[in-house]
Amino acid sequence: MTSFSFSGLKVITICAGLSMTATFALAGDGNVSAEQILNALQPKPLTRGLSMGARAAQIDPEVKAKQASFVEGLRNRKTRSLSTSEREQIAEIAATKPNIDLEIQFDFNSASISSASMPSVKALGDALTDAKLKGSTFVVAGHTDGVGGDTFNQTLSERRADTIKQYLVANYHIDSGDLVTVGYGKTKLKDANDPTDAINRRVQVVNMESKTASK
Repeated sequence: MTSFSFSGLKVITICAGLSMTATFALAGDGNVSAEQILNALQPKPLTRGLSMGARAAQIDPEVKAKQASFVEGLRNRKTRSLSTSEREQIAEIAATKPNIDLEIQFDFNSASISSASMPSVKALGDALTDAKLKGSTFVVAGHTDGVGGDTFNQTLSERRADTIKQYLVANYHIDSGDLVTVGYGKTKLKDANDPTDAINRRVQVVNMESKTASK
């Protein structure tokens, strides 16, 4: 998921398949710490490892401005009001950003967060409100598994994104206007070879921060 400049904390909640996902040796329960999330989401220097397109997008002022305008326009939008093209544009922008796959689980066919994943949700709240990430815009991406129809999973993914938003607002006092939710249903499975696997019912977080350092 090129660089944005916004003041204050803004969090975008989406359901999307994102590249450049940070990987960690997770605990047996699949949870991660706030420190791990924080380290993964802090802006990274521009490196030669990025594709020419990704590097150009990060340094081109015109591209930055267009993307910043697009993301700003998502604020206060209803989850279900976003078009397919808008959802894909969010995923495309997010593909070059620092991110982490938290694998937050939800109960089967439900938007209820699994009790086993609550430590990760709380760690997410701690990380997103850390001073080191102040001024960032975040994408929080939730996914369904491949069971069921497209429409059902699209709606379910949106409900799951909204659940994360509601938790962050209620427990970490992040302004509701700074949280934008998007759903992707089962279109971006983590394990396409096993669509029913629980790892497909997950959340990813991306830092859309604009002050990416440069070498």
